[in-house]
Amino acid sequence: MTRVLTKRVRARGGELEDCLRACAAHSGKLVGSEDRLRIELAEQLRKLLVLWSTTPVAEPAPATTGATARLKRAVKGAAAPASPLDNELLDALLAVADRALRCAYDDELGLAEVIADTVLEHRSSSRAGWRLRGRVLEAQGRPTEAVEAYERHLELTKEDGYGVRARVDGMRAATGARTELLALLARTVPDAERFGAGPATDTWADGLAAHDAGDPAGARARMVGAILAMDRAGSPDHEVQEALSHYLGLTTGPRTSPTTDQLEAIALYANARRNRMRGPVPDPLFGGVQWLSLGEFRNRIAGKSVCLIANSGRMAESRLGAEIEAYDLVVRFNSYRIDRKHTGERTDIHTTVHKHFYNWDQHVETRLVFSGISADWKHSVRNKLIPGAQSYVNDESLRWPVRNLGGKAAAELPPIPTSGFNMLWLLDFLDVSPAIDLIGFDFYESGAYRTPEAMKLAIAHVHEYGSEKAWVMERARSVSGDGMRISLR
Repeated sequence: MTRVLTKRVRARGGELEDCLRACAAHSGKLVGSEDRLRIELAEQLRKLLVLWSTTPVAEPAPATTGATARLKRAVKGAAAPASPLDNELLDALLAVADRALRCAYDDELGLAEVIADTVLEHRSSSRAGWRLRGRVLEAQGRPTEAVEAYERHLELTKEDGYGVRARVDGMRAATGARTELLALLARTVPDAERFGAGPATDTWADGLAAHDAGDPAGARARMVGAILAMDRAGSPDHEVQEALSHYLGLTTGPRTSPTTDQLEAIALYANARRNRMRGPVPDPLFGGVQWLSLGEFRNRIAGKSVCLIANSGRMAESRLGAEIEAYDLVVRFNSYRIDRKHTGERTDIHTTVHKHFYNWDQHVETRLVFSGISADWKHSVRNKLIPGAQSYVNDESLRWPVRNLGGKAAAELPPIPTSGFNMLWLLDFLDVSPAIDLIGFDFYESGAYRTPEAMKLAIAHVHEYGSEKAWVMERARSVSGDGMRISLR
């Protein structure tokens, strides 16, 4: 594989060559790894290399020089030579970078940085490229530069589908709190600046030694001096934060009585850490939203007819709007699109995967946020819920119905269920609705029908639409002649 890759890379040239060489080399390093995240990265690298090795190499465009030739090209509207970074290759590179960032090791961060630079070299206005660069810079502990990259991403997109704005606000708030904390320490710890003139590593070691020797004043001066030196030297943000955490832990232990200045320092550190993790939350109660457990959700839907509206291409011409409105509860998913004639207008339950931000601002009675990972679910709920846009939100008992409630039966279900299947399985599991009808579910055989901002998204290949369809059809009690309505009750 590497030999074929090298041959094609040479034919294409430019920074893309270096990037793909780096990917090929990194793939070799991962052979035999038992780290789950690196195994997932290795699989994405394999897909990238297979794609590259099977992509035809375009013949270079004839060279045309001179002012007259350039003028003729401009008059005729001739396009510039196409970039070798086509959409399919771009998606494969982005998938590799995403897995590399999840690994979070230095080698993988370096690979993600190479990919981000390559993408933006070939596509300077790539929204995904600028977001990737922001993520890389953030992971490297360079928040100021990360904010600049994220801001560029936001300038290029109309829909903040990944909650980047909240991330930017959080990073700015965290950086401001850290700046205040360092200024407070410099002002209140005597001799810190004097010790901060030397190498940070040595000064920190001297501070630890002074602490062990029972010299708290000397320890504080040296440790704060080291932290200030790290900040001046531009050390990664996470390293400075780690040093601050260690310093505060040593100097404000359970057997000490913190001073007013020390309490302020702890508050600033906590503020910085909190905002870095989830961003500022202007309304912690989200407009008085009520949280639904499994039992409470069951009680709210009991005895009511339910229809689930697909985001499939067939919905664009369904003419079922009036029939949809006749159900007691209308359920829509992720980036659903409203067309009164074909889809109806009412949405009672919006079911969404935690990753996206589509339709979170649309008012619904109930919003169910699904995620397979508890930490991701908590982060998304804290950062993406818009106060007043919903009356009820699910708690963790409804975070991932197929897996958390499926028990032994979950082993026979799709490994990464769609939002639609999670919701359908939940309704079937609770079995309290007299009618459960699926409208427009052809499992994307007719393509997608979504809000315009989401139409650019590819149909996800991580889901097993075939097995989901088989599960549905095994339980279907009736199917309309045109296949638009599948009834489970």
